[in-house]
Amino acid sequence: MVQDFVVQVANEALLLTLIVSAPPVLLSLLVGLIIALFQAVTQVQEQSLTFVPKVVVVFGVLAAMGPYLGSTMKQFGTFCFEGFAQVIGR
Repeated sequence: MVQDFVVQVANEALLLTLIVSAPPVLLSLLVGLIIALFQAVTQVQEQSLTFVPKVVVVFGVLAAMGPYLGSTMKQFGTFCFEGFAQVIGR
């Protein structure tokens, strides 16, 4: 029972990490690609031109998806604590 619980928690933790990190990373990648194309076409090589939009997009995505991501992490925490109590109480 303990090994099954640990394996299940590890699997869910890895899946949760992917779910939480995917939207900001993917949108940052998309914005970086668009800016790289813009820089290649215009030959503007400004470092802040790549950094600032990515930061704005990541913060915007985290602000917009914050409630969903927070509730997902809260559900995982509840699952871990409830399962931990059952494992210790056996």
